[in-house]
Amino acid sequence: MLAVKAPMGWNSWNTFGGNINEQLIMEMADAIVEKGYRAAGYEYVIIDDCWSLKERVDGRLVPDPALFPHGMKYVSDYIHSKGLKFGMYSCAGFMTCAGYPSSYGHEFEDAKQFAEWGVDYLKYDFCNFPSSGDAKNAYLTMAMALRNSGRDILFAACNWGVENPSGWMRSRGAHSYRSTGDIFDVPKSYKDIFRSQAENIENNAPGCYNDMDMLIVGMHGKGNVGLNGCSDTQYLQHFAMWAFMGSPLIIGSDLRNLDDENERTLLCKGLISINQDEECRPAFMVGHNGDKTYTMAKIMSGNRIALGFFNLDSANDWENNMSISFDDLGIHSESGIALKLTDAITGEALGIYKDGYRCNIKVDECKVLIGELIGDERRVL
Repeated sequence: MLAVKAPMGWNSWNTFGGNINEQLIMEMADAIVEKGYRAAGYEYVIIDDCWSLKERVDGRLVPDPALFPHGMKYVSDYIHSKGLKFGMYSCAGFMTCAGYPSSYGHEFEDAKQFAEWGVDYLKYDFCNFPSSGDAKNAYLTMAMALRNSGRDILFAACNWGVENPSGWMRSRGAHSYRSTGDIFDVPKSYKDIFRSQAENIENNAPGCYNDMDMLIVGMHGKGNVGLNGCSDTQYLQHFAMWAFMGSPLIIGSDLRNLDDENERTLLCKGLISINQDEECRPAFMVGHNGDKTYTMAKIMSGNRIALGFFNLDSANDWENNMSISFDDLGIHSESGIALKLTDAITGEALGIYKDGYRCNIKVDECKVLIGELIGDERRVL
């Protein structure tokens, strides 16, 4: 089965937009391997919009020879030689978002062409879709076309949350679905996406995931979606949110030039382990203070549970006291069960707690813990 776990990889759009070419994509594949991203689980190298000629040739999509002089099969073979997987972009409308030829009415021939090129992942956008069209049928049609292509291709549906895709994308064959509008490199953008999806992730499960859009970690205002940028602390909060919520982790920054702090964030083993846990259960809301602070939990494999504390209260520059009662995790005091807690970000062992846990979280910060359930024969704090 494809998408047994939430996909991880890199996409060209956030930083480069239409400024892409063959050499850039191959250099990014090199960086993913050399800098440890492949070993951490990032496996897809995805070319976004603007890769083709402006018109079809003999009914076929054609890579722009000025950008991809050796063709897409050459790029695909190079990416595969690195032990990675190759992703591409098309759109359900009659043109892509940037005005290039799209797959509306050409689904089956395009899917076969993608298969011939060795594509492993298709991002399928929703720009320029006819007002008389049927979005559900459009995504179903491409899903069936990919299944008929002769190759396993992960189907990443990107309709920005139109018509509540959480209610139907899984049944239409998508392996992930965009649930929101585009992300931009500014704190308000990732926070608004998180707020809108904090209670909309119950459908996350092996085979299909709620995609909260690509990561902006480390962009610092540079690139195609760059605005004012975020602080390193905010990037860590953003990544922790996406990891905890089970979203696909698709990097959008230039990995060739990423600073050490944000590289550590993207390679954080504890946060990735929560996102990629073998049970792939969705997180659930424990409590929130309006849209300021959020406490969440996620049941994990191996008799464990993850706890997430997120402070988004940018209107007030102070620490928020946050706590969680283990009763709200289904662990009553009378059970004698305690949690042996580890900080998922730092790896620090925090000790054994019974009944509950409390902490102070500064503005734009977070704390993510992994708790191991232990019986009452153990000493507790």
